[in-house]
Amino acid sequence: MNLTMGALLAILGGVIAAIMGGVGSAIGVGTVGQAAAGVVSEDPSKFGKVLILQILPGTQGLYGFLVAFLLLVQIGVMSGDIVGGETGLTVSQGLMYFAACMPMAIGGLVSAMYQGKAAVAGVGIVAKKPEESGKAIIFAAMVETYAVLALLISILSIFSITSIITA
Repeated sequence: MNLTMGALLAILGGVIAAIMGGVGSAIGVGTVGQAAAGVVSEDPSKFGKVLILQILPGTQGLYGFLVAFLLLVQIGVMSGDIVGGETGLTVSQGLMYFAACMPMAIGGLVSAMYQGKAAVAGVGIVAKKPEESGKAIIFAAMVETYAVLALLISILSIFSITSIITA
């Protein structure tokens, strides 16, 4: 495998997408977990409803991992054959891949943190009116829309760059 500066930049983009999505998810899930623990300590029967809210901010970590994995597959790291043949990726190609990962990196971090805040508010709804848990989930899930958009932009960009380079 011939690792050029371009390949290193591309891989760095994927790593940052995975790390930032994971960090955002950890912050969001942890924040909701703290609020949920208080509710469950008062009424253990609400565990299932608050657990759903706690899980929601965790998806951005998965999205970041997916972007990193797809990038590594597309540039040939998994097969041992970096895109670009013997010369590897140029710096400009590596920068394009790096930039393609940034929507998921930034979008994943920010949306997971704010989804955690929305889910904490949802935990408050469940604490007072458990029959309204569906509304609480919808409020938190609305933030997910932007994580999904960031995921789609990163994936479409990665595949577009690969088709340009190999053309």
